[in-house]
Amino acid sequence: MPQQHAVQRPAPAPDDRPVIAAFGDSLTAGFGVEPGKNFVDDVQRLLDRAGYGYRMFNAGVSGDTTSDGVERMPEVIALHPTIVVLEFGGNDGLRGLPVAASKANLAQMIEALQKSGARVLLAGMTLPRNYGPEYIASFEKIYLELADQYHVPRIPFLLEGVGGVHGLMQNDGIHPTAQGDAIVARTVFRYLEPMVKK
Repeated sequence: MPQQHAVQRPAPAPDDRPVIAAFGDSLTAGFGVEPGKNFVDDVQRLLDRAGYGYRMFNAGVSGDTTSDGVERMPEVIALHPTIVVLEFGGNDGLRGLPVAASKANLAQMIEALQKSGARVLLAGMTLPRNYGPEYIASFEKIYLELADQYHVPRIPFLLEGVGGVHGLMQNDGIHPTAQGDAIVARTVFRYLEPMVKK
């Protein structure tokens, strides 16, 4: 019997494109949408279509607060990202955590990322209206003040045109549908594009 030789498949080429890490909570992780349909995947498609050679990495974990983000910083820095889309704070706000603590955690993340050589794109958030105007105003101000302090570009509101819109949000009123995520991706891409190069 002739000896059967296994067909040697070439090893996949390493993906050496510069990394853009989307670092955040369930909004980044794509909670409740099918794999491949979250806004990070959509941003990858927009980058590819526009001819930008970057690789999106989804570092979103559902339920994470800003303190969880601080704990996970080393894993994200280990990716050596060129840019980090930083999306935290929503869970802090929904739990009514002290605004000063959330701001300090976000500041710590921005400083560590900048020190590692990454550029930061800060995703601004707001809260449902029933949290009261004073708390909401102080919460929203976090993102404005940090963007000014650290000279980082800011997406004023990640869910712009999506939050509160029937059909674009899931039944929980917190997470976008796949259609909503496609709009979120276009918003992110609008602020990301000036930071990337061909």
